Amino acid sequence: MDFSFLPKYYTFFLEGAKNTLIIALFTVLFGTALGLVLSLMKVSSKKILKYLSTAYIEFVRGTPILVQLYIVYYGLPAIGIELPDILAGIVTLSLNSGAYVAEVVRAGINAVDKGQMEAARSLGMSNSLTMKHIIIPQAFKNILPALGNEFITIIKESSIVSVIGIHELMYKANTVRGNIFRPFEPLIIVALMYFVLTFTCSKLLGIAEGRLKRVDSH
Repeated sequence: MDFSFLPKYYTFFLEGAKNTLIIALFTVLFGTALGLVLSLMKVSSKKILKYLSTAYIEFVRGTPILVQLYIVYYGLPAIGIELPDILAGIVTLSLNSGAYVAEVVRAGINAVDKGQMEAARSLGMSNSLTMKHIIIPQAFKNILPALGNEFITIIKESSIVSVIGIHELMYKANTVRGNIFRPFEPLIIVALMYFVLTFTCSKLLGIAEGRLKRVDSH
C-alpha cells in the first residue's frame, strides 16, 4: 500500500467530491419536485394521470440507470437537444430519482389520516389547497428518513456519470489510477471519501429529523 501520490493529487479528489455534491444536490431538488408531481398524478382521480405516472415510474424503475444515461446523453443530441455533460448527468439522475421519490411521497400521502382531508373539505377548502397546506406537509414529515436515504443513494449512484466524462469522484480516481499506474490505492481513497460524504449526510438528516419530532411534540 503506497499513498505517496496524495500530496500531488489530493486536489483531484477534492474537486471530484465538490462535483459529486453539486450533482447530488441538484438531483435531489429536481428529483423531489418531479417525484411530487408524479405522486400527485398517481393519487389523482383522473385515470389518464394515473396511467401516465404509473407507466413512467414502472419504466424508469425497470430499466438500468446506465441505459437511461446513454438515452439522455446520446439520444437527445439526435433530436437536436444538446446538453452539457454535467447537465445530462443531472437530468438522468433526476429523472431516475423522481420515479423512486414518487413512490415514497405517495406512501407518505396515503399514510396521512383520511379524516384530515375530510375535515378540510368540510371547512370549504378545495382539494388542491388541502393537499398543499395540510396533506403534503404532514406527508413530508413522515417520509423525511426515506428522502434522506434517497439523497445518500444519489451520492453513490452519481459515480455512474463518470462514463460520460463528468469529473466527479470516480472519474478523478480513474484519472489518478492511470497517471500513477496503481489501480488499488486511489479506489481506497475514493471509497473513504464516499463514506465520509454519506455518513455526514446521514448524521445531518438524523439531526433534522430529531428537531422535527421535538417541534411536533410541543
